[in-house]
Amino acid sequence: MSDTGRAALTSPLWQRIQASGMSTLAVMGMTKNTGKTVALNHLLAQAAKAQVATGVTSIGRDGEDRDQVFFVPKPPVRVWPGTLVATARDTLQRAKVRYQLIDATGIGSPMGEIVLVKVLDYGEMEIAGASRGGDQRQVIARLQQCGAALVLLDGALGRSHHASPAIADGVILATGAAIGGGMSDVIRKTGDRLAILGIAQADAAVRQLCEPVFAQGGVGLWDRQGESLFLSSIPTLNSAPALMQYAHTAIKIIAVSGAVGRTLWHALMTLTAARPGLRVVVSDGTKLFVQASDLAAFAQLGGQLLAHRAIRMIGITLNPFSPLGGSFDATAFLAAGRHAFPHYDVSDVLLDDHPGLLPNAAAGHTKQAF
Repeated sequence: MSDTGRAALTSPLWQRIQASGMSTLAVMGMTKNTGKTVALNHLLAQAAKAQVATGVTSIGRDGEDRDQVFFVPKPPVRVWPGTLVATARDTLQRAKVRYQLIDATGIGSPMGEIVLVKVLDYGEMEIAGASRGGDQRQVIARLQQCGAALVLLDGALGRSHHASPAIADGVILATGAAIGGGMSDVIRKTGDRLAILGIAQADAAVRQLCEPVFAQGGVGLWDRQGESLFLSSIPTLNSAPALMQYAHTAIKIIAVSGAVGRTLWHALMTLTAARPGLRVVVSDGTKLFVQASDLAAFAQLGGQLLAHRAIRMIGITLNPFSPLGGSFDATAFLAAGRHAFPHYDVSDVLLDDHPGLLPNAAAGHTKQAF
């Protein structure tokens, strides 16, 4: 089947995206080579087929010929006529597609100013976008002002802030054999990541109480009667000493607007051990720089970890191929993923694009499938 015929069928993943009514969607990879670019290309093809005006940009860089960490060949980003792309000027020199420059953002990057172009025909592009959250929101707004009904955000290795509800309405998580280990190891590691990203949203009353913290930044503490004990815009990574000053106070709720690292997490665990039922509210799961086992230990102490705004996980895509060895049978991996994550839409977009591969799916994933 030709590249331009790959969107012949409407995939269940795309159907869910359309039904959701979302306008911004982040595609996030568990690590390098887990199929993030393939998932992005699938969505771009589906959007073109559905005639949905689509914009695309990247947190970092995507679509280069070779992976910049492992130096293995990478699939290009495939764009369609009418697609709006926000990318650094330097990447346009390597574009294998005609385009029209339509806007400049004034936002700089190591590869030049981020500009907006309109793709004129089907082809391949390298995309490098803004890396900071504030700049990314500006880029999204520009794409929407220029006509994009759906903006796709491609995430870079080690960065997850584009998955925050402050930036994206929903998230697709790409996982696969490249994580390393056997199939059960990949499933377990993916489940751990979902546990962190998927922390539950606080109820309306708690969100309203904590709103000043998330509006101005910093940390806040409240007692059992809902009276404020402490409210400060101090950097959250340095807030552990301030929290520990209230170690002997009847704290009921702690709100933390920024990143939660090891030192702050240790303070939260210490406070929770002394008062089971303590609620800790963070912006969302992307702010947690801890392990899933830490969350389990926190819950065992009787603490509740909540999000001010929960991340909406639209789907999980699986890539059974690893360029470093240790690939899986595609159909078996898909079945294992769906069994492990019954509350999520789990798919293999290559099998969605090529249903004829199902009888011999392992042969359908090649070195381009990452």
